[in-house]
Amino acid sequence: MNRPAWDDYFMKLAADVAERAICVKRRVGALIVKENRILTTGYNGAPKGFAHCTEKSCLRQQMEIPSGQRHELCRGLHAEQNAIIQAAWHGVQITGGTMYCTFQPCAICVKMIINAGIKKLVYAGGYPDELAAEMLKESNLTIVKYEGGK
Repeated sequence: MNRPAWDDYFMKLAADVAERAICVKRRVGALIVKENRILTTGYNGAPKGFAHCTEKSCLRQQMEIPSGQRHELCRGLHAEQNAIIQAAWHGVQITGGTMYCTFQPCAICVKMIINAGIKKLVYAGGYPDELAAEMLKESNLTIVKYEGGK
């Protein structure tokens, strides 16, 4: 029997979670795992009870803000934020866990990941946020740039 490696399995699930995203610019999925058990998932989109993001409601698109800049001008939450919030909402202990993301987290999410006690980050796609990349290098996180199943 051929079984996928854990990173392959969890990255596939993160990609599946991203399909729920409602961001018009980039669909991102994240999940937090501990001892090979999924604790929470998150995808990017508007807060609970808000209308979904659309081409017309996207401030970043209207203002032509490049990816990786001015995160505060977005009405949505990032996938990583939603995964951490879900843990808090349900009282799930994520300290020492691994976060799997379909893209490198932004600087805001990196700060949250570090302070949430996540110990390992596995991400697939790049993201143009130099501060986030610098913070990841400075952090004590184990960082894996996922290159796909081998």
